[in-house]
Amino acid sequence: MLLITSIEVGILRIVAMPMTMKILNFLKPKPSQPTIESYGQTGSGLELVQIQPIMEWLFASLLNAGYYGKSHIIWYNGDQLEPSLEQMLKKAMRRGEPVFLYRCGSRVSPLPEAYCWRMMGEYPSMRMYQLEVRDGE
Repeated sequence: MLLITSIEVGILRIVAMPMTMKILNFLKPKPSQPTIESYGQTGSGLELVQIQPIMEWLFASLLNAGYYGKSHIIWYNGDQLEPSLEQMLKKAMRRGEPVFLYRCGSRVSPLPEAYCWRMMGEYPSMRMYQLEVRDGE
């Protein structure tokens, strides 16, 4: 059901009712496999033959967890996250999309106070982290 909120000369303003949007989202086809957006891969210092098994492991982990949506991986080899990446992290967390960091250097990136990196002990090299909201936030 659509609601016409106002008609002005040359402008017709239509607002979708919240229930209609929920129905439309429900009817969207679910992805058959996860997608992983990659950030910082070219500056990571890793070769493609090193990156391939990491991506395969992450993809298999997402499938094993039953997650078929969008996720993100940051190849981190620096001191600070770029501001655009910080914005992406916040947006992804609001959407419930998992964010991972592969530490290419000696330490992980600092984050805004509300977030932290949790080391994923399941990954053999101890360089894979998942972004989480700090307890009590």
